[in-house]
Amino acid sequence: MQIHVVRQNETLAAIARTYQTTVADITEANELPNPNNLVVGQSLVIPIVGHFYFVQQGDSLYSIGQKVGVPYQQLAAINQIPVNQPLQIGLRLYIPETGKRDAEFNAYVEPRGTAVAPGLENSAREAAPYLTYLAPFSFQAQRDGTLKEPLLNRFPAIARANRNVLMMVITNQENDQFSDELGRILLNDITIQNKFIDTIVATAKQHGFRDIHFDFEFLRPADREAYNRFLRKAKQRFQREGWLMSTALAPKTSREQTGLWYEAHDYRAHGEISDFVVIMTYEWGYSGGPAMAVSPINQVRRVLEYAITEIPSTKILMGQNLYGYDWTLPFVQGTMARAVSPQQAIQLAVSHQVAIQYDTEAQAPFFNYTDAAGKQHEVWFEDARSIQAKFDLIKELNLRGMSYWKLGLSFPQNWLLIVDNFNVTKR
Repeated sequence: MQIHVVRQNETLAAIARTYQTTVADITEANELPNPNNLVVGQSLVIPIVGHFYFVQQGDSLYSIGQKVGVPYQQLAAINQIPVNQPLQIGLRLYIPETGKRDAEFNAYVEPRGTAVAPGLENSAREAAPYLTYLAPFSFQAQRDGTLKEPLLNRFPAIARANRNVLMMVITNQENDQFSDELGRILLNDITIQNKFIDTIVATAKQHGFRDIHFDFEFLRPADREAYNRFLRKAKQRFQREGWLMSTALAPKTSREQTGLWYEAHDYRAHGEISDFVVIMTYEWGYSGGPAMAVSPINQVRRVLEYAITEIPSTKILMGQNLYGYDWTLPFVQGTMARAVSPQQAIQLAVSHQVAIQYDTEAQAPFFNYTDAAGKQHEVWFEDARSIQAKFDLIKELNLRGMSYWKLGLSFPQNWLLIVDNFNVTKR
């Protein structure tokens, strides 16, 4: 698989010739919204086996081999050139596929309203072959220990058909807001807590859930140890059923990080108790804040490098957004950015005839445009380059895999790059 960034005046036909493939294959792989009007800076996934490398100043076969993980003698043989031949800048070398490691992938799916939208169900069906877990969001805990169920529709059937573990996501939400008081009751009132666990077990058996996933957020700092005790108790019960138990964690960079989102999440304890964790490494750029990358890799790295000092790396799923935001400038506190899929972002760049730029520090694409009313906008989103950077970090830190928030926003390049980088674990 090759990632190509569109240059000025390039056409799909010329790009296809460069990589010895077809316009139809590139268009289909990327589900291109603009095949006849490419945007400068737009990234394309080229669906070929292996990839090509174009020689740069100072390159040698040895240095290229070190960079791509292929012995230089093998590179010379594959490309039919002498081992010691000086390389001309711009020379195209074919790089074969290297071995892939196993990894796990989860995706949350959040039905809203009174019925599941057909498009959302289709999105789950299309993503499921690339997933280990499928996670309908969410079962909302009640103060009496019962559960308010989400719309499940055909999600359990989709999970079964694709050998996905159906993940039962349980939140401390009331009226779609996380509640520290609800958390306090569930974690400290033992009578209600016992009923709560019994309800979870009965519901999981009814629907076929095989992982119980607690996403308890904005808990009181005083309930940190109570949360740990609850997880130990729940884990013992679920283990008797043969189920996994996982938790969602706020993106911390130190054990004693302050703030209501962080203090009750004890990384070390969750790493000991849970089968795996999802660390929510996104929303630095968020709908109610100023324009910036949603999951800048420098910030993601800081969180995960701390996390692996407290939690075994093979228990960590990196959280990843499947969306970006379109902010109106200048940012005014109290205003909200509009969520956009990667495909929608490209269409915006096309319609406003602006080039896509790439922030190498954040490893994220962005662009600016002016709307019909004369207002300035800034858009940050995800593309093949940004997701490949995250996959490289998974390999570097030996993480378990990745968890996506959330399905329903089109990003076809992501799924192609999963199978190019990893063998998806099925259970």
